[in-house]
Order: sequence, then structure tokens, then C-alpha cells
Amino acid sequence: MVRAQVLICGGTGCTSSGSPKIRDEFETQLKHYDLEDEVKLVQTGCFGLCSLGPVVIVYPDGTFYSRVEVSDVPEIVEEHLLKGRPVERLVYNDSDESAKENVETALSETRFYKAQKRVALRNCGVIDPENIEEYIAMDGYAALGKALTEMTPEDVIKCVTDSGLRGRGGGGFPTGRKWALCAPNKAPQKYVVCNADEGDPGAFMDRSVLEGDPHAIIEAMAIAGYAIGATKGYVYVRAEYPIAVKRLSIAIAQAREYGLLGKDIFGSGFDFDLQIRLGAGAFVCGEETALMTSIEGNRGEPRPRPPYPAVKGLYASPTVENNVETFANIPQIILNGAEWFASMGTEKSKGTKVFALGGKIHNTGLVEIPMGTTLREIIEDIGGGIPNGKKFKAAQTGGPSGGCIPESLIDTPVDYDNLISIGCMMGSGGLIIMDEDSCRVDMAKFFLDFTVDESCGKCTPCRVGTKRLMEILDKITSGKGTLEDLDRLEELCYYIKENSLCGLGQTAPNPVLATLKFFRDEYVAHVVDKKCPAGVCKDLLSYTIDKDKCIGCGLCARNCPVNTITRTEYTAPGHKKPSFEIQQDKCIKCGACMANCKFKAISKK
Repeated sequence: MVRAQVLICGGTGCTSSGSPKIRDEFETQLKHYDLEDEVKLVQTGCFGLCSLGPVVIVYPDGTFYSRVEVSDVPEIVEEHLLKGRPVERLVYNDSDESAKENVETALSETRFYKAQKRVALRNCGVIDPENIEEYIAMDGYAALGKALTEMTPEDVIKCVTDSGLRGRGGGGFPTGRKWALCAPNKAPQKYVVCNADEGDPGAFMDRSVLEGDPHAIIEAMAIAGYAIGATKGYVYVRAEYPIAVKRLSIAIAQAREYGLLGKDIFGSGFDFDLQIRLGAGAFVCGEETALMTSIEGNRGEPRPRPPYPAVKGLYASPTVENNVETFANIPQIILNGAEWFASMGTEKSKGTKVFALGGKIHNTGLVEIPMGTTLREIIEDIGGGIPNGKKFKAAQTGGPSGGCIPESLIDTPVDYDNLISIGCMMGSGGLIIMDEDSCRVDMAKFFLDFTVDESCGKCTPCRVGTKRLMEILDKITSGKGTLEDLDRLEELCYYIKENSLCGLGQTAPNPVLATLKFFRDEYVAHVVDKKCPAGVCKDLLSYTIDKDKCIGCGLCARNCPVNTITRTEYTAPGHKKPSFEIQQDKCIKCGACMANCKFKAISKK
């Protein structure tokens, strides 16, 4: 009889930190203590608190162990699973309280999880994603059964429309309306496509859903197929997601075996099947027409619209395309009703949103919050604040297609319309937090550099325009910019937005425009003062030695790779050796001197 379950995170983050070895050690130790029949090991998807991985949770008591190492496993098995005494030193400490007090705190009541509402992530970290029976036990495929046996296709579309669900891939187009545009078409073949080509730097929302709950996507795509009259579907996922691809493949095979994909599903006469298509990692294939072009076996380039995919999409047939997170909401909407979903969020942005929270924040990881939650709540309550006593400076939303939210707008409710009103956008869900040490000009340059590399080159405004933007930013960050360059920069941004063929080019200038709007003073400092206020832009830095603090030990000189630090004739009061100085004309500004100085005599300006 099973009396305990050990859930081990099998998401990419914890896997890279060694969770498979931890699972192997648990198997060894359980066998050693003859506990194999009493304790069940479950490999799950991502729990969310990625910064604390590898993560292990023991049920039924719910003890949450963080940063577990292979060497910790024998102690957990002997003390906790055999003797019933949790290993307090490994228990997740939610606050300044002792670990012992936190043992009794339910995971859902910790600061990281308390403000969250998990809908798309409801099964991630809860079930074994490679076991269809665990998904079925969590009401899996009940929504598909309800749709096929109790609802007409029109009923399904109305339910999705009334729920207010909008596309979570970045555009925010109403999902029900997209389905309704495709459904009336009498074409002999229609398609459902899932966009799992997640390419934003720092984003891993869709990957985590596929790794932790792949059957939810299969079920949702079958529901969409029934609603619009499609019999075939494709999941387009990037090949860099091997765990997601593996688990999705297993899930599709299991669904076919159980009769949940294929012919005559639930005896309804409805046929639907899925295939996986691997992407090569082109960011532009996140745009729906480029994605469909790639599925067809061609180079991933966008197509002019109209015609829209609902009329002429994959293989010139009517097609509905949604991203992973959008589909992950569908089964719960069908099961619980449109009103249930619409009761969450704001007037025009219903439901929840998943964010990959990263950057300068204590609790990096995956969070799902009701629409309308303020940025302050996300940073201070869920994220645990900024490390090292630093101040919050800005949050980048939407990755290279998004914009930034400055400290002055930290109380902005996060939803589609509020972010657009301040010149920002939701994007797919990347949320990068930056502290006072970040340079907003350099950050805009970072995202633009990514876009330049990822442009497919089909249209001139994006192919050439983004490179010209990059040249101007290079000029500014190297101390050679002028005030006229700022005007040219802004003018070129608007030209690219208005004339690019697809969403990649149209949104590429957003990081530049947002930083110009909220942090123009930093641009002016780079241009007029030839200084980087954050001390990031290398060409505008200078390292200097305080001669009164320098004791003349020579560590800086010995570690300088270009021998540009020399001894002076000045000896500070109380010191025995002459101090050193840096020859600025030869310094390559690598920072090795400052890193090696034990007396904080070297500063960066």
C-alpha cells in the first residue's frame, strides 16, 4: 500500500540541475530500505520556483524541499520517509522564520504561490505528464467528452467567445472570434495549429506547459477541431525543447491508444489526429503565417495578410492557430463554463496570464496571476523583491517585441489594455526585472541585436531598418552619438513599425521607443556627457585608483591583461608602498583590476 508520494521536478530547469540523478538515487535508497511498495516516485513538470531547483515535494504532508542534491537523498529517505521526521535544513523557507515553522505551512500559502491562480498551469508539478491516467484522474478529457456529446460546434465557439479568452501569444486577439471566422468555411479540409515556437529571450511558459501537462494541449486542439470542423492538427515546437517534444510524443501515442485521438472519438463520429513538426529555432516562425510556411516544408517567412489564416492558412486551407497557453485554458473553460473564466481578470482582459519571471529578482520562475494584478504585487509579493538591497528600475515585458515599465508606473495593473496605454505590450509572457545597475540604452541594444539576427530579410524596412537602428545605438553607446541621432533614431523606429511586413518588424522598435519615452535622460547622458549613468556601456567607462586607499600591494597590476597599471611615486599616509595608477589611454576596461582589489581602492565611473 502506498503511504507517501515523492514528487520530483522533471522540468528543463531542474533537469539541468540534476533532478534525474536525484530520482535515480531515490530509487536506490527506497530499494535499500525496502520502501518501494510504500513510497511512489512521480516525475512531474515545473513547480514554478525555478530558482530553488532541484525541487522535491513529499506528500501527504506536502513538505517542500529546495536545492536538493544527490547527497541529500539518503537523509530524506531515512529521516523523513522511514522515520517520519522532515529534514528541516532542506525545507523551503518562505520568510525569515525558522524552517521548522515553515514545515507546517501549505505550499499554496507561501508568498510565491498565494497570489497566484493556476489555470493553464493547474497540472504542472502535480501529475506525471507521461501517464495519461493521472491526467484523466484530474478531469482530463472530460471537456472533450462534454463538447462532443453535449454541445454543438456553435455551442463550443459561443462558450469560448463568452469567456473573453484572448490569444496569449502576444497579439491578444479574441480566441472565440478567431474560431468563429474559420467555422463557417465549407472547405473540404481545415487545420488546427498549436504555436509552441517560443523564442523570446528568457521565456519558457509554453515549454513548461508542454513538459508538465501535454494532454491538456491535445484535448484543447481536439475541441478546437470539433468547433471549426477540422480533422487534422499540428503542434509546431522548436527542436531545442527535447523534453517537451518527448513528452508530447508520448502523450499523443497514449491518446491514440485510448481512442481520444483518431477515428470516431467518444463514438461521436468526429475524427481528429495530431502530428508534431519541429522548428529550427527561427524567431520569425512565432509569427503565424511564417510558422505555417515552415510546416509546409518551406523557409519560414511571413505572408502578406489578408487573406488571413482563417480563410487561407496551412496548405491554403482554413486554419485556426493559437499558442500553447491559449489552448491550455480551453478544457477548463468548457468544463467550468464561460462565466467562471470571465469572473477572473479585468473587464477587457479575462482570466489569468502566465509569466516567466526573471532578471534581478529573488524568486525567478514561472507564475500565473489573474489579469489586472499590479507589477508591484508581482515583484514584491510573488517575486520576493530585488536582491542585494538594490532598487527596482524597470521591467521588460514581451521580450524583443515589447517595452518597459519604469519604477514610476510600478502600480500599473498588468493586462492588455493598461500596458498598451503606457506604450508597452503584454507579449507572450516574458517578464524581465531590472535593478538600478542596468542601462536602459544597453538593454534596448541587446533586444534589437536579437531582432537583427532573427529578421528573415523578406521585407526591406525590417532587414535594413533594424540594422540602421543598431548602428545608431552602437554610435550612442560608444560615446560618438549626437542629439540629432536621437531624433533620427525615433523617426526610423516609427518608419519600421508602419512599413514592416509582419509582427517581428512591426514590434522590433518597441524596446527603443519605450526606453526613449521613459529613460530619455539616459540617452542624453550617453550623448552629451559621454557617460553611462549605470556604468554598463564599456566604451564610456573609466576605472580609477584612489591613491589614498591603495596600499601598493600590486594585485591589480599583476592581474591586468594589458599591463596598463603602473606604480606612482605617491605613498598614502600610513602605507609603506607607493600606490598605483591606471593609464587610461591603454586600459581595455575589462574590470579585472577592480575584481581583484581587496581594499576597494578601485572604482568604476
